[in-house]
Amino acid sequence: MAKKKFKLFDAILSVICVVFVAEAAAPAAAIGNSQFFWWIFLIIAFLLPYGMIASELGTTYDDEGGLYDWVRRAYGDKWGSRVAWYYWVNFPLWMASLAVMFPSTINFITSLEMGVLPSILIELAFIWIVVLLSFSRVSDSKWVLNLSAFIKVFIAVALGGLGIYVAATRGAANEYTVQSMLPSLDLNSLSYISVILFNFMGFEVITSFASDMENPKKQIPQAIIAGGIAIAVIYIFSSFGIGVALPADKISTSSGLMDSFQLLLGEGGGAFLTVVAILFLITLFGNMVSWSYGVNYVADYAAKNGSLPKIFARESEKTGMPTGAAIMNGIVASVLVVVAPFLPSQDLFWSFFALNVITLLMSYIPMFPAFLKLRKIDPDRERPFKVSGGAFKLRLMVIAPLVLLIISIVLSCVPLNTSADELSAKGPLAVGTLIAIIIGEIICRRSSKPAEQAQNIK
Repeated sequence: MAKKKFKLFDAILSVICVVFVAEAAAPAAAIGNSQFFWWIFLIIAFLLPYGMIASELGTTYDDEGGLYDWVRRAYGDKWGSRVAWYYWVNFPLWMASLAVMFPSTINFITSLEMGVLPSILIELAFIWIVVLLSFSRVSDSKWVLNLSAFIKVFIAVALGGLGIYVAATRGAANEYTVQSMLPSLDLNSLSYISVILFNFMGFEVITSFASDMENPKKQIPQAIIAGGIAIAVIYIFSSFGIGVALPADKISTSSGLMDSFQLLLGEGGGAFLTVVAILFLITLFGNMVSWSYGVNYVADYAAKNGSLPKIFARESEKTGMPTGAAIMNGIVASVLVVVAPFLPSQDLFWSFFALNVITLLMSYIPMFPAFLKLRKIDPDRERPFKVSGGAFKLRLMVIAPLVLLIISIVLSCVPLNTSADELSAKGPLAVGTLIAIIIGEIICRRSSKPAEQAQNIK
């Protein structure tokens, strides 16, 4: 039998590739200087407990169902079906949002405005290249993940380094005082916290690579811990670069990353800016390919257990990869980018990205209580990595992330007043979220199985 090719170093780079999302740094920086408080607070209150819980669950229940499997074991098929749906549907939404970014970034490089048809064709090409790449085993595509991880680190370090240089030579765009870094209670600013939480998501994806690892029970927690520390540093460093480059109220949620580089480099940075833009486009492929493995495995596993439509259970006879889920990703994302130019919203990236963030955050809500439930109903199972602490500490590790998820979702999509700006900004997201919930409930009811088939997967 051939030796597994996915080593610890590859696993750490994959964690960075999956979790670190360069294009999400701009919306987070739009919070203003208080973003640094939120980064540090959410690292402690969310990232650390989430990473440790994902490590325990991923090494204890090492099936390819991941998040779906953990919730299903704890709460049964219906909750498993809901999680599988929210976890899957976020992906084509996200892929569509990145596809929309592709031609706009090319426009940024070339200063040429493309028409609607060329833009759609480029977006469709991006989507289906990702779909084709996701047909290969992760061990065969690790070069894509590793390359993307290296490029992301380079972009973040370059952005943060340029920010420090600008602060030292030209002064910062924002005034950095203790008062300005305290958390803002402005609801519009707080709604961006969901983007920071989104930036931390994805640790459980690495658990779906277990079949390609040499020693998954050891490598998974090591990769999550090492990768999590690196990601926290990278995020804070790159966010500082954007914060130095642009006043918070001038940051574009869709092009803030490239805007920051342009402002930092000035007129003489054209060549380097072009290189950064090209590298950034490469990272978009890395984001999608790395996430596709986790999402597709979960959808495939859920469909095999009757929790999603059977189309998601189709696999390649040659490689065993979940091609049905991958093709569904491509179809849904393609429809979205074709329809997008005719939508009333002009900021298409943020429209797609925001709904993607909400549906993904919703899929994680049952995971945290499921951790405690599985400790209670399955106490004798071997846990290669076990979160230490007493009952109070474990409950706190569950409650804090759970509350943060719920608050961020509410602030992101629920209009809190009747002003025209609030309704226009959050109304479409509220409608989109409601539609996603309704479709999920329909799938949940149709996926119900006889009691004897609804036993926990052993």
